[in-house]
Amino acid sequence: MLTVLFGLTGAVVYGFADFLGGLASRRIRPVAVTAVAAAIGILPLLIGLAVLGGTPSWAGILWGAVAGLSGAVGVLLLYAALAIGPMSVLSPLTAVFAAVVPVLVAVARGTVLSPLAVAAVVVAVVAVVLVAAVRDTSGARLTVRGVVAAAVAGCGFGGIVLAYDATPPGAGVHPLVVARVLQTVLLGAAALVVTVRAGRGARPGGAADPAASVGVAGSAVPPGRWWPPRLLLTVAACGVLDALANVCIQAALHASDDPGTLPVVSVLNALYPIGTVVLAGVVLRERLTAPQWVGIALAFIASVGLALA
Repeated sequence: MLTVLFGLTGAVVYGFADFLGGLASRRIRPVAVTAVAAAIGILPLLIGLAVLGGTPSWAGILWGAVAGLSGAVGVLLLYAALAIGPMSVLSPLTAVFAAVVPVLVAVARGTVLSPLAVAAVVVAVVAVVLVAAVRDTSGARLTVRGVVAAAVAGCGFGGIVLAYDATPPGAGVHPLVVARVLQTVLLGAAALVVTVRAGRGARPGGAADPAASVGVAGSAVPPGRWWPPRLLLTVAACGVLDALANVCIQAALHASDDPGTLPVVSVLNALYPIGTVVLAGVVLRERLTAPQWVGIALAFIASVGLALA
């Protein structure tokens, strides 16, 4: 029960963080938003480290680094995929791979799921597809490159769950701190590269060439300008919530010695779009589509099934 509670809470909090990150990305390059959010997310993890303690180990550091690398690769490839293909297809595809990869790894290791658990996993995957499905009016065409990028991005997000599952139970939040620091460095480097490239495309008069920011959501804040306080607060909240979600996921993975914990948490973690669409409905008054409502209902059914399995 604790595994499902922590896992579902982590997914919802992930969704909240993604919603705030999406809002900020309307005005700032997404890679810059994620880099700053990752850096800010280090602080609550350090506080958790001081309060909760834990035993540092080389194994914890190693798997924390793997989680950080997987997360950074997942984020960057997801942006690459959404920049060249239809979001309505590639976003659900990423979520499905994030859910299925850890399940396949667990089964390959010899984990045997009960019939109820198998049914709940299937229902949850369907729920992921339905909830993550969004309208796409960009007219972008589906390409092999976009599909591969989305699939590998999903594998990267699934790798985070696998890495946290492999951390020693007594490590506390040490692996999460390592993961967040590495992710901050990698995403910060990527943001720097994007900024430099955009600067090279600037016109003699100093205005950025429109071609340099094609596909960049949120160019309302010019490069080099200070971010408005409200925008910075949004990014900070995104970073804190994302860090808390990671804590919940790791807690869910180590809440039980049952070998079925990994596939359960991975599937629950992939339900993060629920938090995003719910906040979009509350804050932005966006109407959920009928498939999304069905997906949320199926997610609830799947969660109950996984709790009873």
